[in-house]
Amino acid sequence: MTSQPDPQDNLKIIEQVLTQLPPARPQLVVLPEACLCFGAGDKRQRERAEVFGSGELQERLAKLARQHSIYLLAGTVPIIDGQSDDKFSAASLLYGPDGDCLARYNKIHLFDVDVADSTKEYRESAWTHPGQEIVTVATEFGVLGLAVCYDVRFPELFRALRAAGAEVIALPSAFTKVTGAAHWEVLTRARAIEQQCALVAGAQVGTHANGRETYGHALVIDGWGKVLSACDGQQSPCLSSASVDLSQLGDIRKNIPVAKHFASSKKVIHESSQSGH
Repeated sequence: MTSQPDPQDNLKIIEQVLTQLPPARPQLVVLPEACLCFGAGDKRQRERAEVFGSGELQERLAKLARQHSIYLLAGTVPIIDGQSDDKFSAASLLYGPDGDCLARYNKIHLFDVDVADSTKEYRESAWTHPGQEIVTVATEFGVLGLAVCYDVRFPELFRALRAAGAEVIALPSAFTKVTGAAHWEVLTRARAIEQQCALVAGAQVGTHANGRETYGHALVIDGWGKVLSACDGQQSPCLSSASVDLSQLGDIRKNIPVAKHFASSKKVIHESSQSGH
């Protein structure tokens, strides 16, 4: 998507895209980061923020999940928890086919970086509370782990999601055009390969109301690191879908038991540290 500042405009686009879904069930749909409000600065997101579990935007998302009988991940929605300050949580909200909110993940790693583009400085922490907890949730198709955008540069989080049982990892994103061209596919495929999980990455694309440019190229990647489907990074909105055989993960994990080997290496490192070497 190329989300803009008005949530109502973005919801209309989401509604239209969901009518194009293939009939397969169960089905997971991963929307981009800041899917409902983007391109007017973080102050506007704070103005649009809702209390968790209450508000028109959350009700609309729940209704869409129920209407299409899908798992719908809205990543991210500005959520407040009664804070008196000007900050909000960048919360990925997962809705089930019955419309219930099954999980909430607050983005842990905030995008405080300098980029050689027209925006130049990104300081997400100025308006956003960082998350503190990893989140996985059992679904009909397997255990889903949640991450957001900049999180992809921190493999420790993805290792923790795998340790918590994740078989699929959802990564709603809004990568900049500059960093996306250099790192997007490399990072997403690496995380899938390392943790032997399928990865579904929604993405913002194009030029937004505040002039920010995002990279796009939404992806579905299997546990072997193969890109099963991808958006081309030009068309918006663009729907890319694939069927993922999660039974494949068992063979991959058995044949290349990286989790077992990591546990063994941790033990060696710990013992070496204890002995002073």
